[in-house]
Amino acid sequence: MKILAASDLHGDISAARKLAETAQKEKVNLVILCGDIDTENYGEKILEEFVKKDKKVLLIPGNWDTFATTDFLADFFGVKNIHGYSVRYEDIGFFGCGGANVGPLTTLSEKEIFDTLKKGFEKISYLKKKIMITHMHPYNSKAEFSGFKGSKAIKKAIDEFKPDLMLCGHIHEAEGIEDKIGNTIVFNVGKKGKVISL
Repeated sequence: MKILAASDLHGDISAARKLAETAQKEKVNLVILCGDIDTENYGEKILEEFVKKDKKVLLIPGNWDTFATTDFLADFFGVKNIHGYSVRYEDIGFFGCGGANVGPLTTLSEKEIFDTLKKGFEKISYLKKKIMITHMHPYNSKAEFSGFKGSKAIKKAIDEFKPDLMLCGHIHEAEGIEDKIGNTIVFNVGKKGKVISL
């Protein structure tokens, strides 16, 4: 399976268009949006770019998106919001948590972040390969060079659930950084996105 993951588009429709073209050119099976697409103002136009290329999309809200609008757009476009949920494609399980522990629209406590990830993980824990999707970066990760501490709940989820791969965004300056926590590979996918073969 091949995926294209991106985050923090913040209403940039031309960036979404380029990503959708990359998804088509690379023949990706799945597009994952790790939050901050700006659902309130540009979410419809951004999702439209991927849907018109017939791409399956998973998304979570960032701290600049609301849960309600993210749910509405997911229903409207027939894509999946996996905040607190999980999905299985082939033999790979995807689970996620949106929002952040700080932010203007969608904030969660550390307990809420961990409980949300646990709820999604429990449904796909039996699968051999698991991918965790969050908006925020984990505590004690390379993205903290920016001065913004990561989430201890996300770090705890990595330690306990041991996903093969974790995708996040949130820290724009950390775009493209690859990290490893235990055996989990952590990517801050950023606005330019990343094509990953699973």
